[in-house]
Amino acid sequence: MDYLDKLESQSVYVLREAFNRIEKLAMLWSLGKDSNVMIWLARKAFFGHVPFPTMHIDTGKKFPEMYAFRDRYAKEWNLNFIREVCPPIEETDASLPPAARSAARKTLGLRAAIAKHGFTGIIAGIRRDEEAVRAKERYFSPRGDAGQWDFRDQPPEFWDHFNTDLPPGTHLRVHPLLHWTEIDIWRYTEREKIPCVPLYFARDGKRYRSLGDADITSPFNSTATTIPEIIAELEATRTPERAGRAMDRETEDAFERLRADGYM
Repeated sequence: MDYLDKLESQSVYVLREAFNRIEKLAMLWSLGKDSNVMIWLARKAFFGHVPFPTMHIDTGKKFPEMYAFRDRYAKEWNLNFIREVCPPIEETDASLPPAARSAARKTLGLRAAIAKHGFTGIIAGIRRDEEAVRAKERYFSPRGDAGQWDFRDQPPEFWDHFNTDLPPGTHLRVHPLLHWTEIDIWRYTEREKIPCVPLYFARDGKRYRSLGDADITSPFNSTATTIPEIIAELEATRTPERAGRAMDRETEDAFERLRADGYM
């Protein structure tokens, strides 16, 4: 197997373990490049069919191109699609800085969706290389009854043995892309010809590397209009992937607070 085959194989193994061992499972679909790869991997793992719901926790503030992509591929990929809306910003923690407080709506939306549907496992497309706090995650990460995450007390995962025995009222977050990097995602997307939102490609000298809400996400200067050009650009840059996310430029502990409270 080549490098991408090995990445794929590990992710497929994690997805199959999750499906086999978690009673009620759902996959989060943020509509971005990572979660599109994750759906693609799930279709490979289960022979063209995703055997659990794919859920979009919708803030109502995504780019129009993202909603168009969602509506098209939820049908084309024959997904069991669930859309859950986020509560208003007034229900979030007022002590958070503005962009982080806006992002916290997704935490509350996810918490409500888990309670509504009774999910005991949530698959999310985070990667270790995205952000320092996410680097502390495990493939199978236990969460408290309200989604809280104790990043200082994570279970060991030796030789791909995952702990799925949890007390009642808790749930697991499953991270099948944890070992991937941004450039891995793009190389795999190119190889597999996975569709993605057109905002990732340069238009008028700018493109997006990470997609969030339209009011707290900014593009950066780029001329990359194809995936090979994106890959070449990433090989030469030292700019962080999430530099265009407003909440990543706020107080140092804002993202850590969000993650500890259950943010994706």
